Parts: sequence; C-alpha cells; structure tokens
Amino acid sequence: MTDIESLSEADYASARLRALFGRVIDALSGESRRLLSFEEVKEALHLAGPVYRGVQTVPVDRIVGSLNRYRDFDHRFLPTQSHTQARWTRINRAWYRELHLPPVLLYQVGEVYFVVDGNHRVSVARAQGQTHIDAEVRECASRVPLAADVEPEDIERLGARVEFLERTQIDRLLPQAEVEPTILGGYDRLVEHIAVHRYFMGLEQKREISESEAVLHWYETLYLPVTQVVRASGVLEEFPGRTPADLYLWVMDHLHYLRSLPGQRRVDAREAARQFIEMID
Repeated sequence: MTDIESLSEADYASARLRALFGRVIDALSGESRRLLSFEEVKEALHLAGPVYRGVQTVPVDRIVGSLNRYRDFDHRFLPTQSHTQARWTRINRAWYRELHLPPVLLYQVGEVYFVVDGNHRVSVARAQGQTHIDAEVRECASRVPLAADVEPEDIERLGARVEFLERTQIDRLLPQAEVEPTILGGYDRLVEHIAVHRYFMGLEQKREISESEAVLHWYETLYLPVTQVVRASGVLEEFPGRTPADLYLWVMDHLHYLRSLPGQRRVDAREAARQFIEMID
C-alpha cells in the first residue's frame, strides 16, 4: 500500500469516527443534525425549476442536503455508511495527487445547495478543510427561499408559509407586509381569520367578497392596527424569538375572550391589544 493509499484509508477512518462522535453528541443533546432531503424540501416548498446558472465556485458549508444520498452523510458531510468507503478513498487519493475532478452538480434553493451528483467529492472537500468547490449550479425558484442557517426542523414551518402565501397571495398584494408567525399552526389560524373576516364583510356589504379583497381589508383593518400597537409598546422585547404575527394571534384570542364578557361586545382590536399589553407588562 502506497503512502497516499494509507493516508486515504486513515482519513476515511477519521471521518467515520468524527461522524460517530457527532451522532452521540446529537443524541445526548436531543438534536437531529442530518442532511436535508431535496425531495422533502421540494415537496414542502413547491419548488419550481431548475434553471441552469452555469459553473460557479460555491462555499462548501452552504451545501446542506442531497438529492438521494442524504442518509449516507451527516450534516457536515462526514460519511455515516460503510459502503461509501471505496469511492470516498478513491476520490481522496485523487485529492492528494492534485488531480482535476469534474465540477459537482448542485441544485440551489435560496442561499443553500443540494448535491445532485458529487456527494463523495463534497465529503472529501469538507474533510480536507476545503472552503469552496467548483459546481455546475441549477437554481430552483422558491416563494420562501432557504437561509444559510436552515435546519431540518425549519422545513415544516417554511412549507406552511408557502401554503399560506399561495392561498392568500399576500406577498404579491402587499409586498411590504411582514406576516410570519412562529406559533405552531399559526399560518392555518391566520387563514381562518381571513376567511371569517371575508364572511362578515360579505354580510355587512351584502355582496360576494373576493379573497384578495378580504386579505387586503383584513390586513389594513385588523392585522396592521394590532401590530402597530404591539411594535409601539416594545412588548416584543419580552418575547425573544416571537414575531408581531404571534402577538397578533394572542391579541385576537384575548379579543375573543373580551367579547364573550357581558357588555364588552364593542371592544375593537386596538383596544384589545392595549389591554393585552397592559395585562402582561
């Protein structure tokens, strides 16, 4: 066995050991630090494309998932399965010999990338401390692009946001609007609020109300007034990680409670927001 072959075998053993330690640490911490499945992300975010973007130099740490090998490597692209050894060590030997390898093929979604072809090349590059890699990039359009720090547990919430935007079109009707709850089921509750608002608009105006009209009226007469009171009060500082949309949902729960009390039927959303903030201050 040559020196390069010995080094490659030792590198692979080290990478597998680091992957094992990583799994132990994840188990103790209760975290799930796995590679993202492109198919799961595609389904959740309703991705479009891909569109060819040419050959680029891509930061290796922005590669967060794989099309079909997401079980073979961990979130740092360390190998987790023994069947990866032969190919991994062959590519590692080529790295030591400074042989030119073809660009990997990646799908881009927002700020991150998924490997279509070249999982072992990415794994070796990361193991060897390489910061960038040449890649043929194809971009998949997403209504909710993925940020560089995306985690597996974020995908369900982002998928719910995509469905909310597709249902309400609020990002196109009101590009400046910020409506991003973090509460579990928050987007479903917002859709329900808009539907109820549309129903009562129809009763009041005695005509059919379009969804887009209901969304605009709901935002301007309910959501925006409540969140303006919330922002002005500074109460968000008491709830790190929460958003104005979360406080809106809590205020509306409080409004429902107030209107159930005798003599409180005429309380409006702004007043409910003020009372809610005073109650928790």
